[in-house]
Amino acid sequence: MNSHHHGRKAGWGIVLVAVTTLLAACGQNTSAPAAADDPVTITFLSYTYGQANPLGKGIEKLINDFQTANPKITVKPQSVPTADALTKLQSEVVAGNPPDVAQIGWSKVAQASQTLPLRSLEEVAGTDEWNKHMAGFVPSVLKATPVAGAKKPVAMPFMMATPVVFYNADLFTAAGLDPAQPPKTMAQLKQAAQAIKDKTEAQGVYVSAADPGKSDYLTQSLVNSAGGALVSSSGEVTVDSAPVITALSTIQDLTKSGVQPAVDFASAQSAFNSGKLGMLVTTGGGLLTLDAAAKGKFALQVAPLPAFDNLPARPTFSGSGLTIVAKDAAKAKAAWKFVQFMTNDESFKLIASQMGYLPLRTAAEASADPRLGSAVKQMADLAPYTAFPGKQSNQGVVILQDEAIEPIVLRGADPAATLRAAATKIRGLN
Repeated sequence: MNSHHHGRKAGWGIVLVAVTTLLAACGQNTSAPAAADDPVTITFLSYTYGQANPLGKGIEKLINDFQTANPKITVKPQSVPTADALTKLQSEVVAGNPPDVAQIGWSKVAQASQTLPLRSLEEVAGTDEWNKHMAGFVPSVLKATPVAGAKKPVAMPFMMATPVVFYNADLFTAAGLDPAQPPKTMAQLKQAAQAIKDKTEAQGVYVSAADPGKSDYLTQSLVNSAGGALVSSSGEVTVDSAPVITALSTIQDLTKSGVQPAVDFASAQSAFNSGKLGMLVTTGGGLLTLDAAAKGKFALQVAPLPAFDNLPARPTFSGSGLTIVAKDAAKAKAAWKFVQFMTNDESFKLIASQMGYLPLRTAAEASADPRLGSAVKQMADLAPYTAFPGKQSNQGVVILQDEAIEPIVLRGADPAATLRAAATKIRGLN
């Protein structure tokens, strides 16, 4: 999965940001098996559904298209905030009333796969149908998506995006920078941000490592690109290792030098949308939302994730997968049909063209927004998403993000000492 041979080009991203987990309701034992064509209703817990943006509209269209094609299956969507998807799912499983389908971010899939009764997708589908469906996926996507603790896949790759630099081409021009030459390294990122701050009324850059959805996809992308990892190949927690300290010190330096505002992501996005921030480093999945905000105000451009000095950029992804929990045979069968539909060639064409996420099937590659071309090329080199060991891996991510990343990059906390404390806490979870 190394991207060294792509050199500087390798850092593009689209955010894959939502992992959709399909959960089918725990079965109601009926005395007689349902006939194959009896109507069935499945529930879909989703953090994308209900959003007032192109993502929410896109998922609504996919659900409607599925129901048109499958009139006997009714899908009842339920909206949940991104950060609460796993907690909500856990509480509904405990209450004995899980959704039939749930969407969960990649940072939460490892814990869900070890602690919740997620079904083997291949077993629900049947091996022949499973193999046929999976054959159309981009091979590197299947290699990079983790299903920790599960011998067989329980999460179907659904929405994926990698981190990119969104930038305001008008501010580049006003600051004497060439919009056709965006920064390729972290040092150039700082220089460009300084020029924007010095020569315009705007702030320079915001790297959204302190992610509002409590995901560490951008943290991992930065650390990977600095030559490190949050988890070693042998499964050790390496949150306090030298490359992690380097990566976060570099982002902290943007804040300390005054070119990055010490604000939360929502404030930074709002500043970018109103033309008061030059560059926003976040998931490529934000393209269409940012596009809509920029219309008529400034020219929005996209560049790959910058590299650290001479190392290749190695982004991982945000996003979601689909999982099935149903014990009831009719609901499980309907849930598989839904998962299959949501991840077929036509659906990925819509996801790539109308939702701004990566085309995870080869047939959909041409549908991606041309500005995300580098990100699509970069899919061949996706760094795998790594999970902390044990059954509390998501708690580990929350500790890392809340107690280390946010204080270091936005509040000037000492990187080495803060990461050491977080690492000790994460190691002590299991």
